[in-house]
Amino acid sequence: FGSSHKGSADLRLNSAMSHRKFERPRHGSLGFAPRKRTKHRFGKIKSFPKDDASKAPHFTAFMSYKAGMSHIVRDVDRPGSKLHKKEVAESVSIVETPPMVVVGFVGYVETPRGLRALTSVWAGHLSEEVKRRFYKTWHKSKKKAFTKYQKRWEEASKEGKAMTAEIERAKKYCQVIRAICHTQVGKAKLGQKKAHIKEIQVNGGTTAAKVDFLTGLFEQEVKISDVFAQDEMIDIIGVTKGKGFNGVITRWGCTRLVRKSHRGLRKVGCIGSWH
Repeated sequence: FGSSHKGSADLRLNSAMSHRKFERPRHGSLGFAPRKRTKHRFGKIKSFPKDDASKAPHFTAFMSYKAGMSHIVRDVDRPGSKLHKKEVAESVSIVETPPMVVVGFVGYVETPRGLRALTSVWAGHLSEEVKRRFYKTWHKSKKKAFTKYQKRWEEASKEGKAMTAEIERAKKYCQVIRAICHTQVGKAKLGQKKAHIKEIQVNGGTTAAKVDFLTGLFEQEVKISDVFAQDEMIDIIGVTKGKGFNGVITRWGCTRLVRKSHRGLRKVGCIGSWH
């Protein structure tokens, strides 16, 4: 029962922190929980392709809606594999791609701490679909979004070219130009009227060429064939990767039952004691 320095330190440590012999990773994928619709219905583009000034200005991404799934039967061309020159059935997602509409651009300046938005220019007329995005309940709102901007645009257009100062500022100072595009959700037959908006980077050419390319596309439709070629390899970004109807072992990380267990082993054995 000595009151040595070391003993008192150990006692304090034990009371502050419990100790476990073995590590315990968390059970179950959080991809399944909570089981409800996501708040953000679209994926986040974390990085765009590297810019190549030698090419003509072009879009680097496109927005689309998943329509459903099907399957294909294809021949495998993989020398050395057991499946080489054999047919396999694979699941495929079918994606609907109504044309996007360009409604503006944002100019970014490169700083030591990353990109900083310097200026943004919007088109003179926005459709009702995109204006709905600026309100939570459209039918209750005064529907005033962009009315003042539209008036300024019209007045500037009479005198000459609209928003010349901001466009010239973007050409002079910006290094990265991203288009503000919105989907035509009415054409996708989703029962939704509110368009989805995304910034999509424009690569190729000088900054001035990019700005001119985008101002020429204001209020114009961009088709998927203008962005991607046939049979091109592309990245798909979504909110989550669908896991389908999975059982408790995959979904919640429960332990499998023993080999000889009755009526299957990928089941829940015990959900806790009675008392």
